[in-house]
Amino acid sequence: MTADLHDPATFRTALRAWLAKNDLTPPDDHSLAGHMRQFARVMRALYDAGWGRYGWPEHAGGLGGPNMLRAIVGEEIVGRRLAEPGPYSMIEVLAPTMIDYATAELAAEMLPKMLSGEEQWCQGFSEPGSGSDLASLTTRAVRQEGADRYIINGQKVWTSFAQFSHRCILLTRTSDADTPNHQAITAFFVDLDTPGITIRPLHTMHGVDEFCEVYFDNVAVDASRMLGAPGDGWQLAMDLLPYERSTCFWQRIAYLYSRFDALIGEVAGQGESIDTDMGETFLALHTLRCRSRATQHRLADGQKLGPDTSIDKVLLAGAEQRLYDTARDLLPGGTIELDGNDWRTEYLYSRAATIYGGTAEVQRNIIARRLLELGKE
Repeated sequence: MTADLHDPATFRTALRAWLAKNDLTPPDDHSLAGHMRQFARVMRALYDAGWGRYGWPEHAGGLGGPNMLRAIVGEEIVGRRLAEPGPYSMIEVLAPTMIDYATAELAAEMLPKMLSGEEQWCQGFSEPGSGSDLASLTTRAVRQEGADRYIINGQKVWTSFAQFSHRCILLTRTSDADTPNHQAITAFFVDLDTPGITIRPLHTMHGVDEFCEVYFDNVAVDASRMLGAPGDGWQLAMDLLPYERSTCFWQRIAYLYSRFDALIGEVAGQGESIDTDMGETFLALHTLRCRSRATQHRLADGQKLGPDTSIDKVLLAGAEQRLYDTARDLLPGGTIELDGNDWRTEYLYSRAATIYGGTAEVQRNIIARRLLELGKE
C-alpha cells in the first residue's frame, strides 16, 4: 500500500479489488451473537490488510489519511452486508472520543484493539431517569480516600452491545451537589470485567436483545482511566453526540440502500401502482445521503461538528421509517405482520428510529433553538 491510497477514489477502487479477492461472506447465522462474531471477523481482516487503519491518526495506531477513508470502508462493508451497521457504528462514535480525551498512551494501547475486532466497546450514558436529559444522571463516582481510584455506583440502560463488550465509556457524577449540573459530570473508561458490574440484556419486541441494563455496585476504577479532567464529562458528551450522526450514519445509509434494492427485487412486476411509494422512499433516502455527504466533507475539512447534525438525525429517522412503511405496504399480506423474517425484525426496529440517539422532538428543539435561534418558546 502506498500514500496514493490517501486519495479517496484510488482507495475505493483498491478496496473493492481486495474485497473481490477475499471472501468475507457471513455464515448463515442471523442471531445477534452471530452478527457480533462476523463483525469481529471482518474487522480483523480489514485491520490485518491495513484497510481498517486508514483514516485514523498514526499516533493512535492508524495509518493516517483523511477521515473520508473510514467512511468508504464502512460504506463498502455495510452496503455489501458483510457486517451489520449497529456494531460497526460504535467504532465511529467511541474511538474518536477516546483519541480526543484519553491520554496518548491509553489511546495508543486501546484503539488498535477496537479497530482489529479484538474488543467491542459500549457507551454508558442513558439512565432510567435521565435519557434525553443527560445532565440529570445520578451514577456517582467518589474518590476513595488514600487511594488513586474512584468507587462507582449506579445504573445505565439502553446500553447497546454491553453483553459483548470489553470496555465502556461511562458518564458519572463526581460532585456531591444535589442539583444536577454540567460541571459535575466526569467520564471514565471502564473495564467491564471489573468486579461489581452486572449486565442484563433487555428483551425487545423485535426479538434482538441489543440493549442492556448495566449495574455498578462499588466498582473500583483507577484514576488513570478518567477521560479528560474531573468535570469534563459534559463536554465529552457534547463532542461525542455529533459522531453518532456523522460517519456511522453514512454506513447506515448504505445499509438502507441495500434494503431498498432488495425491496425493489421483491416487488418487481407489481405494476405502476408501486411507483409513487418507491419514488417517495428513494427521494427520502437520496435527501438523507446528500445531507450526510455534506457532513462527511465537513469532517474531512477538519470542521467541528455540532448541533447541525441534528438535521441528519431527523432525516435518517424519517427515511428509515418510510422505507419500512413502504415494505409493509408493498410486500405480500402478512409478510411484516406474521412472518418471522428480516423484514418483520427490521420494521419493528425502525419504529425506534425517532427515539434512539435522541428523540425526534429533542432534535427539532435543538434545530429550532441552536440553529434557527427561535428561543425557548
